[in-house]
Amino acid sequence: MITYEYPLNERIRTLLRLEDLFERSRHFVARSEPHDHHMALLTLFEIMEVAGRADLKSDLLQELERQKQVLLSFRNNPDIAEDALSSVVRDIEQAAAALFSMTGKIGQYLRENDWLMSIKQRTGQLAAWTGPLYPLRDGTAIILRILRESGKPQAHSAVQGTFQQMLGGKTAQMLRLRLDPANPVVPEISANKYVLNIRFMAQNGDDPRPRTADWDVAFELTFCNL
Repeated sequence: MITYEYPLNERIRTLLRLEDLFERSRHFVARSEPHDHHMALLTLFEIMEVAGRADLKSDLLQELERQKQVLLSFRNNPDIAEDALSSVVRDIEQAAAALFSMTGKIGQYLRENDWLMSIKQRTGQLAAWTGPLYPLRDGTAIILRILRESGKPQAHSAVQGTFQQMLGGKTAQMLRLRLDPANPVVPEISANKYVLNIRFMAQNGDDPRPRTADWDVAFELTFCNL
């Protein structure tokens, strides 16, 4: 199945972008070609730009603490696996401690590196430059993992490629949509607090312009909320 994720607020959009940037960085840092290292540097600067938001660190710390307290409330519940619960709590505590130890503005050590700022094409010490940002990566990963596991998928069908659902006060921070890869369509999603609209777009032969699918499209939809 192919999974599409659609953030419903700027906070989750930022976390998803950070997740993607850190994964891209990991990929290119591990490679040895000059063009790969150039891409790793460009990605590092993108991470700096996103991470420069003043309240990002405090937001992550507050959300990690909130999720820790939610999980601790499940202690001694016979329906909860204590080992799994303790493992997640331990991951949260480690990520929070590493985040808390990041002093000053995130990435400031990079901004103060005149050589790095002026010669972006150079490739040495990539791992050393990226490593101090990993607490940000790990905190983001834990929050997104909890978010993704928070909802239950529901099966739906988009009649003639179109689906609409009135939200009726339902709150969510992210949508996850799963499709059979054999279905040659891509979802186009728009949402606000009142209504969700999805159109499944398909290629029309040699015409480069996509069109709404003219058949019923089966898919799974999950509303995720922290």
